[in-house]
Amino acid sequence: MKRAGPESSVHDEQTLGKVYDSRLVRRLWRYVRPHRALLVSSILLMLAVSVVQLVQPYLVKVAIDEHILAGKNEGFAKIVLAFLAALVGEFVLRFAQLYVLERTGQNVVFDLRSELFSHLQRLPSSFFDRNPVGRLMTRVTSDVEAILEAFTSGLVLMLTDLVKLAGIVAILLWMDVWLALATFAILPPMALSTWAFGSRMRTAYRRVRVMVAKLNAFLQENVSGMRIVQLFAREKAALEHFRGINREHRDAQLLGVRYDSIFSAVAELAGSVTLAGIVWAGGWRILGGAMTFGTLVAFIEYAGKFFRPLQELSQRYTTMQAAMAAAERIFQLLDTEGSIAARATGRRLRRRPRGEIVFENVTFGYNEDEPVLHDVSFRIAPGERVGIVGWTGSGKSTLIRLLVRLYDVERGRILLDGTDVREIDLSDLRRNVGVVLQDHFLFAGTIASNVSLGDPRVTPEAVRRAAAHVHADAFISRLPRGYDEEVRERGSNLSVGEKQLLSFARAVAFDPAVLVLDEATASIDPRTEARIQHALHTVLTGRTSIVIAHRLVTVREVDRILVLHQGSLREDGSHDELVQLPGGIYATLHNLQM
Repeated sequence: MKRAGPESSVHDEQTLGKVYDSRLVRRLWRYVRPHRALLVSSILLMLAVSVVQLVQPYLVKVAIDEHILAGKNEGFAKIVLAFLAALVGEFVLRFAQLYVLERTGQNVVFDLRSELFSHLQRLPSSFFDRNPVGRLMTRVTSDVEAILEAFTSGLVLMLTDLVKLAGIVAILLWMDVWLALATFAILPPMALSTWAFGSRMRTAYRRVRVMVAKLNAFLQENVSGMRIVQLFAREKAALEHFRGINREHRDAQLLGVRYDSIFSAVAELAGSVTLAGIVWAGGWRILGGAMTFGTLVAFIEYAGKFFRPLQELSQRYTTMQAAMAAAERIFQLLDTEGSIAARATGRRLRRRPRGEIVFENVTFGYNEDEPVLHDVSFRIAPGERVGIVGWTGSGKSTLIRLLVRLYDVERGRILLDGTDVREIDLSDLRRNVGVVLQDHFLFAGTIASNVSLGDPRVTPEAVRRAAAHVHADAFISRLPRGYDEEVRERGSNLSVGEKQLLSFARAVAFDPAVLVLDEATASIDPRTEARIQHALHTVLTGRTSIVIAHRLVTVREVDRILVLHQGSLREDGSHDELVQLPGGIYATLHNLQM
């Protein structure tokens, strides 16, 4: 199974690819197949719309030749009513067709977008280390929308246009072969201009896509880091940078508009020249008695309907290219697999784990040939409280990421109650190993929903008990709406300490067999930390706990302390034992902090 490697670079945003890729269309058909009844209905409605549109000019011809010019009133009312019926029919059928087509497209997009998000949730952390969030959001939003655009304005409409064009060609040839051939004489120069301007518009479109990606990336980064921008008074520099990107985006858009405007003007000119040619040639044929006036009027109407799809062909061409490129990127993401996701369907835990944790000769590195951990082995007994300390970069947090399988070990193994964690169902494993991180994360919602994360197994009573255990209920009770208080994005309306307390409450509410505190009290003031330590003494009793800390005061009361240095386990013992080691790493850390 291949690792989740880096996705295509941002420069791939400018790739448009083929207009039609049968391989991609076959894969997209899997999402269309459940809604094929709607798709067929939409195509049939489109054909019906084309029929009533093609009938209208012919009814005008009949009305002029057989009634108006002939001065015959009998049957004229029926022709008028038939024309009105065609207009009403076109309105009703077009409404139904557009609604059914859009509904089909939205259903397809719903299924595809849901699968993308579900797939992202199964990918390992290494994938997100290598792929910017903005680019992944583009896959789920803009690229999926590009496929919707191709579905509603591209492929199906192109097929309809082809059917309509074939019908118009047949009718024109049937009504007057020579005038039809004169009308079609404009096609070669139209095709040439479509190809010339279409290639330039596609180039401009690529540039626009690149600039949109740059705009999104810049905005996401600077809005997220706005406090840093403001604290270092970099607003003016950031604005100038943004103006530069914005200017490039505007210029790219204007270049596309320029080519589109020229092409539209050329197409209008070609249509006007064709119309003039039809009137000139048709007039001579009428004077020669070879053609009726009604036929000339119908020719003019059909010519207008004939050139409109040709004018839109370049736009549809670019839409299809963009959709194929978007589909390529989407399926590239869906095809990205990780060893963790592939082995997530493991053994279900029948009972609550005792909490025995064993690391056997574990070696791991985030990059090839750069191991972070070297042959690490240790055992944590059920219910034991263990601290892990070491210099920055020694591999402390990596141990926890491997334990909960955010990453998988390269060599060695990790056991929970004697079972390799890679053989345990992933949801069961993470349900029984609770982790509180230093980098706490809160979601937009309520206080209660951030503790329970929407899990129905975590009842409101469990939420309140967990908050009380970590003394979070004190500040929650002061909020206007208590547990129903709204939490803004990333908890911006709460203090750092309050957010950390909610992170503690969240871990406790899920009642894990193993509780991990990864620098969890680093952002809390000493007074609050002392209160939490007192509360956690009760919470940690009876369950295995791992406390990772820089401040040694945090781990003084644990049963055992593991000392990591440069990815290797160097010391193992209690606080009193390690402090006595002459020249020991823990003793050095202790002396520096004291």
